[in-house]
Order: sequence, then structure tokens, then C-alpha cells
Amino acid sequence: MNKLVEFLEAKVMPVANKVGSQRHMTAIRKGLIATMPLIIVGSFFTILLNIPIESVAAIIEPYKPMLDIPFRYTVGIMSLYATFGIATNLARSYNLDEMSSGLLALLAFLISTVKPIHVVEGVPDVVDTGRYLNLANLSSSSLFGAMVSAIVAVEIFNFMKKKNITIKMPEGVPPEVSNSFIALLPALVIILFFWFIRYILNFDISTFLSTLLMPLKDVLAGNSLLGGLLTVFLITFFWVLGIHGPAIMGPVIRPFWDISIAENIDAFNAGANAHQMPNIFTEQFLQWFIWIGGAGTTLALVTLMMISKSKYLKSLGKLSFLPGLFNINEPVIFGAPIVMNPILGIPFILAPLVTTTLSYFLTVTDVVPMMVARLPFAIPSPIAAWMSTNWSIPAAILVIVNYFIALAIYYPFFKVFEKQQLEKEALEQK
Repeated sequence: MNKLVEFLEAKVMPVANKVGSQRHMTAIRKGLIATMPLIIVGSFFTILLNIPIESVAAIIEPYKPMLDIPFRYTVGIMSLYATFGIATNLARSYNLDEMSSGLLALLAFLISTVKPIHVVEGVPDVVDTGRYLNLANLSSSSLFGAMVSAIVAVEIFNFMKKKNITIKMPEGVPPEVSNSFIALLPALVIILFFWFIRYILNFDISTFLSTLLMPLKDVLAGNSLLGGLLTVFLITFFWVLGIHGPAIMGPVIRPFWDISIAENIDAFNAGANAHQMPNIFTEQFLQWFIWIGGAGTTLALVTLMMISKSKYLKSLGKLSFLPGLFNINEPVIFGAPIVMNPILGIPFILAPLVTTTLSYFLTVTDVVPMMVARLPFAIPSPIAAWMSTNWSIPAAILVIVNYFIALAIYYPFFKVFEKQQLEKEALEQK
């Protein structure tokens, strides 16, 4: 085991750290995470519109079109927000003006993704004469186009600024005015570049990337058990190395996660049954069914620590329980530690693989519904699973079952680790 640890430290960790800290990958990860408050709030409106109480539903029914608006302007145009978030984070790494960069990226995304619809003759009480943008083009389906547009726009801006192909204002001009003029020529180049691609070459970046990458989405975040197990394994494996698993996987898997839950929410709002959603493996599937107490299902480990004979483990367990109840597990990951600890690392990886398999089969056999909402990660898992699956009691029960399965898997490994800790404490007392 020592040789394995040495190999991981020497060969795997440097590569993982390099990938995780790469400029563009970091910008994508941070930009997508920045959209979470909007997506979560939009999801609450989905839950509100589908409260399973007939008297409440009857009251809400006349106001459904109005209550649907917050969802349309959050989840419904998430790619627009993602573009701005990715661009500003990438601009920060280049020390560019973030506001100008974000606006240029939005410009690039809109030109490359949304063709204005020109209504020449309006229909009374239906649509007026004018130009319209289809909100559907700004949804999660255009997320990959948003990433490319943001990165390319900021790279053009950065290149032109480095080469001094900008308009410089005299000293003493307020920074906000100076930054606007610096972005003037890059704005022209970006407009012409994306206009040429979309309208002269007739090439739709978002459609092309979605078509190209959707097979990968179906593997990692669709309905493939193998893909789901691979995702779970990689996230927990990186955590054992001491690297934030979602941070490494985020730029790769998060766009697929965001698309998957958005597709489910759209289908559910359109009237589809929660058992018949497009995607099983959303982030919420992992968050509520698998990551009970955090990645690795560590609430089970914390429970064992709380009744440990080891003073250190017992104290750490008590300190980690409340954060773990709200799915925050860094105290136990780095405190036990689980990092670079093969004894606890094995069940940390194994338990989620087992519970993922069980949860998958219970989902495909319609015992539990699929996820139809996106809630804050700090809600206790049984409650969040119940709410996110259209108020399904079997979903909440599954969380409890998975917790006890994880408890059983952790137990023998924990006893070995506890024995080592007790021996260490005994030596320290001598």
C-alpha cells in the first residue's frame, strides 16, 4: 500500500493538479458554478408549481403562466448567464477588464447562437410586428456554444490588448471610460468574426458542438450505469488523492449535469411523469441518493466515529456530524484523514459504487422517480430527495437504505483504522 501511495503522489497527483488548475478549465468550472443560485431558485418554482396537494394545486392553477416566468428567466436561459460567468473568470486570470470581457462574450454568444426572427405582419393578441429572439436558443442546449463563445471572445480581446491593437485614452480619463475604448476594436473584430461564421458560413457552433458531444453526455450523465459508476469512481478517487473531485471533473461533467437536470425540469414542467424523465444520472441523483453527508457517503463514517473508543476519532466525529448532516465533509476527509489513507479510501470509493448501482436499478424499475428539481446542496439528503423527485416518499426511504449500506461497508475498514488509532494513542500516553 505504501508503494501505491508513493506512486499516486509522484505520478497521478501532479497531472490531476495541473488539469484542475488549467486557466480555461478553471474559468468554465467557476462560470458554471456561478449560475447555481439562479438555477436553484428557478427549480423552487418548479416545485411550487407541482405541490401534490389538490387544494393547493387548485389555487395555483390560474397563476401557473405567471409563476412559470421565473423558471424561464433562470433555468430557461442559463447559457446566457454561463457565458458571462466563464468570460469574467477567464478575463480575471488574464488581468483584463471583467465587465468588458463579459459583455463581449455575451455579444459573441448571441450572434453565434440566436438568429432574430422578423415578424413582418403581426397577429392581433398573439404576436406584434417586430424582431424576436427565441429563448429556447439560450437554454442548456447551447451550453457548449456558450463556453466556446466566451473563451474565444476573451482570447481575441486578450490578444489584441497584448499587441496594442486598441484605442488608448490619455492619462486622467476615468478607468471605466478608458476600458470601454480599449474594448472598442476588439468588439468590432468579435462581431465580424462570429457574424461571418454564423451568417456567411452558416455554421451554428452550438448545434455542432451539441451534436458532437451529446453521445458523451449520454454516457456520463444520461442513463448509462457504466457511465454513472465511472463518474462516481473518478470523483471519489480524486478525493482520496487529496484533490477536490468535482473541481477536477467539473469542467468535463458539469455541463452535462446542467443539461441533464435542465432537460428533466423542462420535461416535468411540460407534464411528463417524474418516472419518465430523459436522464437518470443528474448531479442531483448523486447529491441526494449517493453523497449522503458529502462525497463518499461519509455521514456513515462520521456515525461510526462518534461511537469510537478512540478519543481523537470520537471528538472528530462529533465535530463533523453537524456539517455532515448538511453535506459538508471536508472536516472528516482531511481530519481522519481519508486523503492518502487506503484503509478508509477503499470504502470511500466502494460504498458509493454499491449505492449508485442499487439506486440505478430502483430508478429504472420505477420504484423511485428521477430528479426534477435542483436544490441547494446543504439540505439534508432525505428531505432533498423527497422534494427533488416530486415529493416521493420511496426516494427519501432509499436515502436511508443507502446510508445503512454505506455504514455496513465502512464498518470493517473503520475497525481496522480505529485499532491503529488506539495503538497510536496508547503509545502517546506512555
